[in-house]
Amino acid sequence: MEPIALILTALAAGATAAAKDTAGTAVKDAYNGLKHLLKKKFEGDALAQAVVDAKPEDIDKAEGLLKTKITEFSVERDTEILRAAKTLIDTLNSESVIQGGSPY
Repeated sequence: MEPIALILTALAAGATAAAKDTAGTAVKDAYNGLKHLLKKKFEGDALAQAVVDAKPEDIDKAEGLLKTKITEFSVERDTEILRAAKTLIDTLNSESVIQGGSPY
């Protein structure tokens, strides 16, 4: 998956999953870890940080803004953030399979 798409997918899917009562600790930890890294990277840009903290439906609405900010801050080249996004997707897939759902 292309780096920007990976980050956007992980953030949106993580927000959706973490908002559910059934979300496991591993999902919430991975999602919060990714959010922390993104907010740190977006330091000084209150709007970008607010979008990272947004509700799942608001993250989807702000996809264009997020793409712009990811490029502006070179987030797509940050190996730590890419690793965190991949870990979150893998965790979501693992929990989904365990719970009998379809993976992301």
